[in-house]
Amino acid sequence: MKLRLAAIVASALVATSLSAAISPSGAAPGNTAPGSPVSLTVDDVTRPLNTDLTPRFGWLPQDSDANEVQSAYKVEVRDAGGEIVWDSGKVTSAQQSYVDYAGETLEPGSRYTWRVMTWDRRKHPSRWSAKAAFETGLGDTDWGGASWIRRPPGTADNPAQERDEWTLARTEVEVPDGRIVSARSYLAASHTAELYLGGEQADRMSNFGYPSEGYYQAADVTDLVTPGETLSLGLKLHWFSGGQGRAAGIPGVLLKLELTYADGETTTIVTDGSWKVRRGPYVTVGTRNGEGLWIEHLDGQVAQQIGDWTAPGYDDSQWSGAVVVGAHPVAPFTHLEGQQTRLEETVVHPERILRAADGTPVADFGTIIPARPGVHFEDGVAGRQVPIRAGYELADTGRVSTTGLSTQSTNMSFPYTQAAGEQDYLAVGHLGFRYLEVPGAGEEITAEDVTATVVHTAYDEDGAATFDSSDETLDDVWDLMDRSLRYSVQETFVDTPTREQGQFLHDTANISIGLMSSQRERVASRQAIREFLLSQERYWTTGNDAGRYNAVYPNGDGKRDIPDFTEVVPDWIWRYYLETGDKAVLEDAYDNLTATAGYIRRHIATSGPTQGLVTNLSGGSGQYLYGIVDWPAHGRFGYDMTTAARTTVNALGVDVLRKVALIGEELDRPAEEVAALNSDADALAARMNQTLRKTDGTYVDGLLADGTQSAHAGQHATSYAIAFGIAPAQDVPALGEQVAAQGMKQGPMTAHVLLEALADAGAGAGVLKLLTNEDDYGWAGWLADGGTFTPEAWELSGSANSASHGWGSRGIVDITESVLGIRTTAPGAAEVELSVPATGLTHAQGSVVTQRGRVATAWTRSDSGTVALRATIPVNVTAVVRLPAGHYLATGPGRTAPERLGTENGITSYRIGSGAWTFKKGA
Repeated sequence: MKLRLAAIVASALVATSLSAAISPSGAAPGNTAPGSPVSLTVDDVTRPLNTDLTPRFGWLPQDSDANEVQSAYKVEVRDAGGEIVWDSGKVTSAQQSYVDYAGETLEPGSRYTWRVMTWDRRKHPSRWSAKAAFETGLGDTDWGGASWIRRPPGTADNPAQERDEWTLARTEVEVPDGRIVSARSYLAASHTAELYLGGEQADRMSNFGYPSEGYYQAADVTDLVTPGETLSLGLKLHWFSGGQGRAAGIPGVLLKLELTYADGETTTIVTDGSWKVRRGPYVTVGTRNGEGLWIEHLDGQVAQQIGDWTAPGYDDSQWSGAVVVGAHPVAPFTHLEGQQTRLEETVVHPERILRAADGTPVADFGTIIPARPGVHFEDGVAGRQVPIRAGYELADTGRVSTTGLSTQSTNMSFPYTQAAGEQDYLAVGHLGFRYLEVPGAGEEITAEDVTATVVHTAYDEDGAATFDSSDETLDDVWDLMDRSLRYSVQETFVDTPTREQGQFLHDTANISIGLMSSQRERVASRQAIREFLLSQERYWTTGNDAGRYNAVYPNGDGKRDIPDFTEVVPDWIWRYYLETGDKAVLEDAYDNLTATAGYIRRHIATSGPTQGLVTNLSGGSGQYLYGIVDWPAHGRFGYDMTTAARTTVNALGVDVLRKVALIGEELDRPAEEVAALNSDADALAARMNQTLRKTDGTYVDGLLADGTQSAHAGQHATSYAIAFGIAPAQDVPALGEQVAAQGMKQGPMTAHVLLEALADAGAGAGVLKLLTNEDDYGWAGWLADGGTFTPEAWELSGSANSASHGWGSRGIVDITESVLGIRTTAPGAAEVELSVPATGLTHAQGSVVTQRGRVATAWTRSDSGTVALRATIPVNVTAVVRLPAGHYLATGPGRTAPERLGTENGITSYRIGSGAWTFKKGA
């Protein structure tokens, strides 16, 4: 890791003058003008409807010439009337992402178009790009009198506030005649709301944060509004107290619907006291588990009695008047941010219908999915309760297993009370599951009758990485990780979509880092970073608390942390910057991160038996006290938790100090500030090497309070020392061999550290074996046992281990970097590195969609020494190609020659720019 960081810093310096990085002698004669830029985004979103008033622009320059760069750009922004509000002029810069708007003040809730042109390295301009659009969102004073509303608490029998509250709200308005050019809804809720216009669902949003840190969502609903007709508006609100990943707040929903006409006139419709409300058709049953999820029981008879309440002309005369909390902003709903993330919903049918021994139909969806179940009934019987149940496994009877081990002690039922006749059941909430049983339906249930609405955050349409290799098991492991990552973000990042639908910090960092590589995910990661920074500002700013972060945020149980969860934040934010080049996030986070560095420094003992080491790092409780190391407990593989100065916690402490120093350097902080951080990191690493090593060089689990070494030297201790650049360089190869020989002795939470340690030690064969060994703990073994989603632990036990835990999928980054051989080495992928890792594979091919476009590689190598590599590099990117030493026939576009950098330590290196390149070496 230490060597990698040095390379990244050097690459960042190279990338500041990208055009100079490509040897002019390698340029092909002649020059083609650049093509028009494509893939225009605002804040990483293609057509956002709720940006703030200082949007940031991004694009991909296009050019068919070799070694091309962007030498300058020009951005033009126009308002809805076609008037220019910003002309950047020609800006000499390679920047193609996060270009700040710097024009006239933008109006909230307004539409703008923009376009961009670029210049190549020979100063030739492109044509303008196609126009793209964005819309500004609303500030807290821009809601036009919209009020937060709710229904009166309780029921007729019990006026006390229900802990699981369902509300229906509606109104009707006459839409003025004229030509409507746009209709936009702005919706906020505590916690989940669905918007219906004219009987059609128009939008859905969830808001699980603290009321003062809430979000609203914007939607284009133009097609659902007809001028000159009556428009019915309906809202379904579900508030379900505080829980894991969910602050309680109070029930409330807020809507502003704005119609814009061709003549410039507008009509605004808002939630206010004129709306009618009633209790929704749900039976309060109780919670699914101790994490705050509620069992959802829809009463179809009550729903039938209520009727189509979203339709125009519905008689709501018996409904109550809405309770008005107040016009926004009003306590506790004092602030809203425009939410850029959005759920993607895909309806799927099961792969097959199984029949249990008692005849119960059981739908099998093939893999674990995060989804809302649905069932169509042809012949319902009024009052019949159908105990629909989701699950992960089947019992011996063929029914869905309800054991605590299988369900994570979660009641996964969706009880439904039928009405008479034909009807459709559709859940509002989701769980992770593979199987869905429908007992007692009284009719045949087919695959066409059963659906699952798969839900996850929306990803870039063309953002998916690809991978294929000569090892079929490795390909299956890649697919497992890729799928698990995609399914691990819904409204927020989650540790699991079933038991704990909460945004846990370590889970979030692992999943985010994986998704930034595998799906070019940006928006959810940036939102999550912001939220954990807010957790520090809410709870962790004074005394010994300063610099920490909540272990889960938002959350229903307030202030709590886990020390080594806090320690991963600087690395997470640095990796976000390396992937994106988004320096604004570094600037926003730097004070928080320096506080985190202070947290580590405060705990480095200045005297006593553990002098010079991070000792009893404050935080956590119970099994998390002073640090979790790995989880669940059996995933520690015997790690000595009695140590006062834990090796893993100290290694992470070194990383905190080094990463904050790197970030400080990027932000041009004073040299002495950066030097002090690096000095403290080096001193801590040196002290670890003095006190935590055995005579064979491996690392013990830590020091006891009296300064004696732990008798246990687990795999975690040595893998962390290697991966975080603490072990002396000359010892790393031998340490890597020792670690590799142990197989998998770390849990899914930290297995990526082990992969990184093996790669850093040059143990490529060990990396491949760890990934593909079906006879040991690990991803391949999990697949061999029938797993379809990475787990919380390699071996589930008790009743709280999840079989759907995305944190074990961060290893996809290690496959990309250390097996496929694509690594980002400069912020925003201004520079990448390509290699042919010596793992034992004979071929691999794949691609990663970086901030600057898709980087692709395909290579073969044989035991006889032949090597061939093909690569495609986007415009404005430099690549260093590192190949086994030898003489290569190497060509690029138009027979352009690469720049040969030389041969060192058995590696021959080249530098190339954009275009398609080939390298071939004979035996």
